[in-house]
Amino acid sequence: MSVSFILIALIAMFGHSEDFLGTTLLSRPLVLGPLVGLVLGDLNQGIIIGATLELIFMGNIKVGAAIPPDVITGGVLGTAFAILSGKGPAIALAIAIPVSILAEMMISALFVLRAMLNKKFNQYAEEGDYKKIQWLHIASGLVRPLLMGFIVLLALQLGANVMKEFLDMIPAWVQSGLQVAGNMLPALGFALLMNLMLNKKVAPYFFLGFMLAAYLKLPIIAIGGLGVIIALIITQTTPKNTDIDEETEEPTLETVPVQKLTKGDIRNIFFRSLTLEANFNFETWQNTGFAFSIIPALKRLYTNKEDMAKALKRHLQLFNTSPYGSTLVFGITAAMEEQNSGDPDFDDESISSVKLGLMGPLAGVFDSLFWGTFKVIAAGVGTSLAIKGNILGPVIFILIFNIPHLLLRYNLTFWGYNAGTKFLRNLAKSNVMDKLTTGASILGLMVVGAMPATLMAITTPITIGSSKSAITVQGILDQIVPAIIPLGLTFLVYYFVRKNVKTTYLLLGLLVLGFVGSMIHLFA
Repeated sequence: MSVSFILIALIAMFGHSEDFLGTTLLSRPLVLGPLVGLVLGDLNQGIIIGATLELIFMGNIKVGAAIPPDVITGGVLGTAFAILSGKGPAIALAIAIPVSILAEMMISALFVLRAMLNKKFNQYAEEGDYKKIQWLHIASGLVRPLLMGFIVLLALQLGANVMKEFLDMIPAWVQSGLQVAGNMLPALGFALLMNLMLNKKVAPYFFLGFMLAAYLKLPIIAIGGLGVIIALIITQTTPKNTDIDEETEEPTLETVPVQKLTKGDIRNIFFRSLTLEANFNFETWQNTGFAFSIIPALKRLYTNKEDMAKALKRHLQLFNTSPYGSTLVFGITAAMEEQNSGDPDFDDESISSVKLGLMGPLAGVFDSLFWGTFKVIAAGVGTSLAIKGNILGPVIFILIFNIPHLLLRYNLTFWGYNAGTKFLRNLAKSNVMDKLTTGASILGLMVVGAMPATLMAITTPITIGSSKSAITVQGILDQIVPAIIPLGLTFLVYYFVRKNVKTTYLLLGLLVLGFVGSMIHLFA
């Protein structure tokens, strides 16, 4: 068994362990592709293939119970086989797409099977045994990376030579068709992002981003910077009146009168929150991740098994929100549990009510902020560098997304704990949530609008007239609206996304359109 195959399987396991790492996007093709290339001795190809797959699967995100194609397994195997065969990005996507769809089915089945463990979790909660809940949460979470790592290793061991021989037989015209199809596939990622972010209020900013890229040829990082300035100008309004402390001129916030929890307890809650989705299932979603995360507070507050059992059962109820804003709920919950432990008249049902009430609003705000803004900017800048083989692409991608992510997530834990439930009321009074959502949408849509013009190389080779005086259709289109074919294709896919056509069908449809269009010389 080749050492390189074992290392590639470990890379796949690392990608599938992201649910233990706080959804930090370390599983994206832009990150894993270079690692596979490094193992196989061709870092440059790994970077380029990773960027190519990132463009295609850019809108490939898990929101709620919607499970997208598994780009980790598909991307790792596609990159590995493409480098081993020497065939490049076009072959990588031809392998990655079907493998991603098959792996998605296996992961969905795992999420169904995990729900069967809920009975065991509830049994441990009845016994007040938080240690067994912790171990079961971790053990169940490890099944996915171990299973998918084994599958990748098996596929490499059994299929590397066979796949190489098969790929060597593919004629040049087929590879050209796959290349054109690969250039079209990013339209799906852009359309999925538009579906998440686009509305009548902020739609003009999408076209502003497109025009800046298509006509002025501004790079994505410049458009992102301009988007920040515009978002700040648009959202800079006079805040509404809030409860102000006369001496500090700061909003007054409710704090817990008697503090039993330490800074170390709250910090532990933050670190444990990174595993929120490790045992994600289709019945109660993130419930065991919530219980696992809040255990440091429960251990400090409840010293007898009866009180511990009540608290554990309370936090094994259904829970699902954006991982990026979840720590605000953890902080507020810790404050309420602290008050409950010292006040016999406290209504402990209010803890569950607050959790359930916060799930939806926080999911909307933080999914929009991180999936629709930071990820879009990070991926746009990262892929624009990596597609040229620049190793700074994946590095900048990780930094742009995770510096604000981890700083905000860490501080939200303490803000939620120190402020209690009044924190959100003060945010509502000052209109912070609305301004944050609007600003994020403006910035994100400007970057998404720039992407079809910057990152999709779709043209038409059709000419009009005789060979000596022929006029290219593409030249005419460029004089009217540069990059109109990528823009039109993106909106066509967006239309089908809005009609709830499955992502799998759209992927296959784009592949067929690109391949056939290349054969009949409609697209190039």
